[in-house]
Amino acid sequence: MSNYFNEKSIARFDFGVYRNHTAKKAGSNMLTISTRPAEGQQYAVGTTTISMSIREAQALQSFLNQSLTTGDSSNV
Repeated sequence: MSNYFNEKSIARFDFGVYRNHTAKKAGSNMLTISTRPAEGQQYAVGTTTISMSIREAQALQSFLNQSLTTGDSSNV
């Protein structure tokens, strides 16, 4: 299998997924979430990045899928 690399940017965040199917070193398969600097906005003075393993990202995905169901907006 080949390496996989995907990035997406939205107004406030950059997301990145990096996978190396042959590497076994820590950090070779990871997800990053970075804040984007925005002048004149209070939410991001600088930039901050969270990095996690793919396994940790899958746990986050499971949590978000359970917590953000489309039919239940009463707890928002």
